Amino acid sequence: MSYGYEDIDKIVDFKTWKTKKKIDELFRIDSYMYTNLGTDSTKAEKEKVKRKSKAIYKAISKINPKLAKELIYHMDE
Repeated sequence: MSYGYEDIDKIVDFKTWKTKKKIDELFRIDSYMYTNLGTDSTKAEKEKVKRKSKAIYKAISKINPKLAKELIYHMDE
């Protein structure tokens, strides 16, 4: 099954998945969003992806707070 941005809360709540698998899937969703941006993407589209990415990192904070803190820190740099 393929998961998307709208499934991030569901992924975090999975009981049968190990922590690594949850984080890997969230990173896959994040990278998929960025790879679909192109040189013709508008500034609004890029900002939307950045907001969604930050939401994914906040979801990761429920699984691994230290990792998420570092991700958000570098995103805001």
